[in-house]
Amino acid sequence: MIEQHTISILLENEAGSLSRVSGLFSARAYNIESLSVAPTEDPSVSRMTVVTAGSPAIVEQIIKQLNKLVDVIKLVDLNDGARIERELLLIKLHCSKPDKRAEFKRLADIFSGEIVDITEDSYTIQITGLPSRIDEFIQAAGSRNIIELVRSGVLGLQIGNRSLTT
Repeated sequence: MIEQHTISILLENEAGSLSRVSGLFSARAYNIESLSVAPTEDPSVSRMTVVTAGSPAIVEQIIKQLNKLVDVIKLVDLNDGARIERELLLIKLHCSKPDKRAEFKRLADIFSGEIVDITEDSYTIQITGLPSRIDEFIQAAGSRNIIELVRSGVLGLQIGNRSLTT
């Protein structure tokens, strides 16, 4: 059974670390559906969040291979417990007519979004939420109205007192 897994990784913040992790995926023909990486509170350590899909055996193999990488300090499959996941969407929508402006303003309000840029012909809206909620917003906006969009990829943390750093 194929399912998505969100893997959170602490790794050395050094040149080539991201390349080695992504290279592991490509060398074994595993797909990365989403990837996000940035420094942590410790500038020598980065947190990488990778979303991948596969059978339990494939995901187990991915985790074993990641743990063998010298740059990886620690990792956790967030699917193994309760977690919080969010994604950021920035979307630019064509809305030169007043009725479209009102429609997109209402849509942003419904999805708890924020209009972050306004021009004569467009709105740029920021939405954060579950990936499924982001998908719903994009569908509701309508593909013909989209000028461009960018998604951050999934970010996730274990809930409660559990932490990747402890």
